[in-house]
Amino acid sequence: MRGTPEERTAVAADLRAILHEHGFFYLSGHGVDPALVAETLAASKRFFALPEADKLEIEMIRSPQFRGYSRAGAELTQGQPDWREQVDFDCEEAALEIGLDTPAWKRTIGPNQWPSAMPELRDVISRYQAEVTRVGLEVLRAVAIALGQDEDVFEPMVRPRPRQHLKILRYPGRTSGASDQGVGAHKDGGLVTILLQDRLAGLRVQAQDGSWIDAPPVPGTFVVNTGELLELATNGFVCADVHAAISPPAGTERYSIAFFLGAAHEGSIPLIDLPPELKGSERGVSSDPGNPMFRDVGANHLKARLRSHPDVARAHYADVA
Repeated sequence: MRGTPEERTAVAADLRAILHEHGFFYLSGHGVDPALVAETLAASKRFFALPEADKLEIEMIRSPQFRGYSRAGAELTQGQPDWREQVDFDCEEAALEIGLDTPAWKRTIGPNQWPSAMPELRDVISRYQAEVTRVGLEVLRAVAIALGQDEDVFEPMVRPRPRQHLKILRYPGRTSGASDQGVGAHKDGGLVTILLQDRLAGLRVQAQDGSWIDAPPVPGTFVVNTGELLELATNGFVCADVHAAISPPAGTERYSIAFFLGAAHEGSIPLIDLPPELKGSERGVSSDPGNPMFRDVGANHLKARLRSHPDVARAHYADVA
């Protein structure tokens, strides 16, 4: 939302239409140093090239916070395995002391896991995470302006610190007769997602009419999409579109880095009072009956993680799952 008042008004109108119709767009001019982008992608490729034993040193099953490495097929979407390797990171924090009356979601607060075979990964991931957090918060302010709100209307949701969930991802080439589910059809559960794609396409977005639209990589851009928390906050005026990723052809591999800006741990999601010209255009919140959305942020986050990682749920949340 830079430029003259007239330019800002025009951008706000365009963004408002996108938010209502698709919730997906390409973002350029974001200010993230291309050298940092290249360094982070290169580091993720080096990690996935490590021997399996080095990767399994930080396997997610070791982490009640759902941080660390997952082998291809370990994460589920709609109950089906996603054919991708990944490492999950979030805010670096000390684990809380957990008592009998502590809400279960507070167990998700804690440290990341870092591979001893690649100590430099921590620095590059931390620097990239800080930059995409900045971008995500700027996008959130632009969304507020597009909806006719003060630009800081979403600030209470992200104070004192937003969730900063980041995944580095490798999609192996599919073998003959295998499923092409890199990640199954789903909506993102947070506020805003910032996706970096490498040279291979794979992202697909489902339009309102049910058709699928390819979203190939465009050099120098991020793909940005809005999540279910914004859909919830606007009673469905903002669209959180279903999307998926298909596995690349045999003999190739696709890399991406996904960042999910979420609301603060202990927050709740209010209903934003839209201006008169937008009221009446809300669609309501369309959530999966088997995966309902809660306004309690912590409970929402834990529910999603338990569903996606049943092995971690069994290991650390047997009293909840």
